[in-house]
Amino acid sequence: MRLGKSIVLIAAINICSWTGITAAAAEDLSYKDLVLRLIDLERLAVLPEPGETGAMWSSYDRQSRYDEKTGKYVAWGANRDGNGIIRAEDEQIVMAEMEGPGCIWRIWSANAAAGHVKIYLDGKSEPAVDLKFGEYFNNATPPFNYSSLSYNNASSGKNLYFPIPYRKSCRIVADKAWGQYYHFTYTTFPKGTTVPTFTTELPPEDVEALKDLDGFLRNRLGTDPAGERKGQKNIKKTVTVKAGESATLAKLAGPRAITAIKVKNNFADRYDAMIPLRNMVLRITWDDQKEPAVWCPLGDFFGSAPTFNYYKSLVLGMTEDHFYSYWYMPFGKSALVELVNDGETPYELEFTITHAPLTRDFEKLGYFHAKWHRDTTPVSQDRRPDWTVLKTEGRGRFCGMMLHVWNQQGGWWGEGDEKFFVDSETMPSTFGTGSEDYFGYAWCNPTLFQKSFHGQTMTMGNAGHQSVFRWQISDNVPFHKSFDGYIEKYGPNSHGIFYACVPVWYLSPGGNDPLGPVPVSERYDYFDWPPEKMAGFLLMEFPRGSARTQKMSRYGSKKWKDDDQLWWTGGRPGDKLNILLPVEKTGAYKVVAIMTKARDYGIVQLYLDEKKVGGPIDLYDPSVIPTEPIDLGKHDLKKGKHKFTIEILGTSEKGVKGHLVGLDEIKLIPAN
Repeated sequence: MRLGKSIVLIAAINICSWTGITAAAAEDLSYKDLVLRLIDLERLAVLPEPGETGAMWSSYDRQSRYDEKTGKYVAWGANRDGNGIIRAEDEQIVMAEMEGPGCIWRIWSANAAAGHVKIYLDGKSEPAVDLKFGEYFNNATPPFNYSSLSYNNASSGKNLYFPIPYRKSCRIVADKAWGQYYHFTYTTFPKGTTVPTFTTELPPEDVEALKDLDGFLRNRLGTDPAGERKGQKNIKKTVTVKAGESATLAKLAGPRAITAIKVKNNFADRYDAMIPLRNMVLRITWDDQKEPAVWCPLGDFFGSAPTFNYYKSLVLGMTEDHFYSYWYMPFGKSALVELVNDGETPYELEFTITHAPLTRDFEKLGYFHAKWHRDTTPVSQDRRPDWTVLKTEGRGRFCGMMLHVWNQQGGWWGEGDEKFFVDSETMPSTFGTGSEDYFGYAWCNPTLFQKSFHGQTMTMGNAGHQSVFRWQISDNVPFHKSFDGYIEKYGPNSHGIFYACVPVWYLSPGGNDPLGPVPVSERYDYFDWPPEKMAGFLLMEFPRGSARTQKMSRYGSKKWKDDDQLWWTGGRPGDKLNILLPVEKTGAYKVVAIMTKARDYGIVQLYLDEKKVGGPIDLYDPSVIPTEPIDLGKHDLKKGKHKFTIEILGTSEKGVKGHLVGLDEIKLIPAN
């Protein structure tokens, strides 16, 4: 059956498995079933059966260990994570060993080299996969040749999201020249579960399933992967919430599930949105429980902070039109969805909430939880530098997080490993190799990127604000008694480095969720907004790549205003950088720009309020110098905010291949 002609067909197959038409799927999983788990958001709510676990093998520094004699953790912040292995055998190293039935969901590396990595399955003497490590991620090596599943361009991170199942066992070994840094994230299924043994020679129906999945992830992000559900309904409501009050967005009777939440993006710009998106809180209470399971500032709930930063992922996104969430949220008797205004002025917003009947008994499901916090449970001295992401008790699944970093001091903020302790483990079954590695990128790269399951949606060159996310869908972490999740934080608050986090998880009724509301005074008192101007300019949104202040005194003192420039790197032809241009008084103005030339700078087009001003500008020069003043003509401008845009057109034929852009000054000269 071909799935790719319509997302409705993908939804149809999902719905069949959810409703029991293929009732044996939980025990007898086809390869197609495993492929669909990458986008099966409804299954996240299914509480794990005994024997289902999730874990990760990685190259973390093996100096970190738990001393059973003392009950203390030793060298817990050890940071030589690139070459940690299980052991060496002959001329190879052992990276991972797992017992089945199970499935690898995610492979990541920061430096995948030419050495072969071999995956042996079910005790066979010949590897099921034998490739140079870099070929797992180059989107060119069958069967891993799908651009949404195999890629090496996530801000230097190399990722493969691809089901590799095994029935009895999995053993991964590598040549010594394999590279540096690795993750293999996998699930172990309950005993008795049947899965196929992976082969690179996939049958046609499995290839079609992968093609359809790839097509959806490349072309349809922003839509519900389940399609339209039978019996679904929409509540569209515009609410005005007075200061200090709350408004009911929806009050639903169960059993049902909220399948989508959208809010219209009618903010004037990112700066106007910042305060409301932290003042307003989305609060959701299931089945008349005493405490809400969802408590989150509105902007953070949709996956990026502060304010809004445009991106799309499988589950959450922020677009010019609206913010969206497709987390699946089941309930048994009732759901109360509220918007709380902790600010000092009223706000009006338009919401659409979609809900649908359940497709399996509620007794098998957990409640959706999402809680914003800054600093929660502290750790003991021997556990430093661990920073608590989530501590919860009960049965459920951890499904990832959004992390907002405020780095007041500059320099690299991360380097911290994620550590997930499941069901009272003394050593975490997930032990990572670095903060950016968990989020799927590498080498502290500040370039923006957005993928289906992870992204960096805001950065100020690793100083100031950073916002990163990872949604763990097929690679979620099941737990049966408890989940204690941490990420290392080397820079303390006293050094001006602050974390704010939204963990996402499902939890059985009666489970313990210790996270409560955070006072409004603590939601943005720790960082500056608007952020420090970049060379005197305020960005309306952050572009592809990285935009930051560059000091220019090394190229000649006083050549640039204030000896700095707004420096945009990592852009591509067609990308635009939008700058907020304030006009203090209505009138006619001559607009003049001063930019920078260099041998790796591009050709650009300038705009004022969406209209072209002047022609293409070639910023090539063999030296690094400011341009002469560029006359952009006379314009009648009203008092208020205007938009100045730089669009990259291409590369100068004279220079080296590059699209760098530098802006020194925009002058508004009154024209009499």
